[in-house]
Amino acid sequence: MEERPFIIGVAGGSSSGKTTIAERLVDLTGQDYLSLIELDSYYLDRIDLPIEERKLINYDHPDAFDWPLLNDHLAALANGASVPVPVYDYAEYRRSGEVRTVAPARIVVVDGILVLWDQALRERFDLKIFVDTAADVRLIRRLQRDQAERGRTAEYVIDQYLATVKPAHERFIEPSKRHADVIIPEGGLNRPALDVLLARVRELTLGED
Repeated sequence: MEERPFIIGVAGGSSSGKTTIAERLVDLTGQDYLSLIELDSYYLDRIDLPIEERKLINYDHPDAFDWPLLNDHLAALANGASVPVPVYDYAEYRRSGEVRTVAPARIVVVDGILVLWDQALRERFDLKIFVDTAADVRLIRRLQRDQAERGRTAEYVIDQYLATVKPAHERFIEPSKRHADVIIPEGGLNRPALDVLLARVRELTLGED
């Protein structure tokens, strides 16, 4: 690949609407022009721990992630190489052992709760976005998602939210907002802000006016 990719970081609280924005960017550019990296893929592999202990880990804390591997993968993509991204198994609380090959593209989007927390990662971004959504909305969305897609009970989701998700959001995720170039209230539901963002990305990455 001749030209360095334009790298976008999309951060925000759990279930804030980050994925909606990433999907709109894919719709705008097409899959041939955009590669998507999800921070969840880089949870540290805890295969050495019993599943009951893996369940107790704070997955919203920076220490839960493999930052060196993610930084190495972004460096490789920036240099035109494909990377083997781990596939995370939410039911088992560990990496599945499979990988997803991500090829370099004109645009690389990194989506995750803490992508603006790690300084080395921030410095790789050409555009830093924070999706700012009210806590009650995020909790409702998380309840719906985790029950439907991850086999969690409502009691488990609420207990986890109070024990780790909410404290980590207040300590790590919310403060990372100060590093954002663009803050989008309500995420993908904020159509005017999203339209402005998409127009800017089109101008910067596709050479359109």
